[in-house]
Amino acid sequence: MRVSDAEIAAALMRLARARGPCNSFCPSEAARALGPDWRPLMPEVRRVAASLPLKATQKGRAVDPTTARGPIRFSLKEEAAD
Repeated sequence: MRVSDAEIAAALMRLARARGPCNSFCPSEAARALGPDWRPLMPEVRRVAASLPLKATQKGRAVDPTTARGPIRFSLKEEAAD
């Protein structure tokens, strides 16, 4: 299954805007929204998220979504919520 960067970005931003800057979501939520075979999409979701106005955190600390290992969360950067 091939999903474009634009489709991934749209799914990520849709979730981020729905949650707002005060609430986070798991990258797998975006991947699951893109198709039933979502696990192979996880590296692409993280890569695309790094280029968007999203904040990635792990245990409450900011991380680079492309290099962080283990579970992370995304939230909308406050300046992007306006």
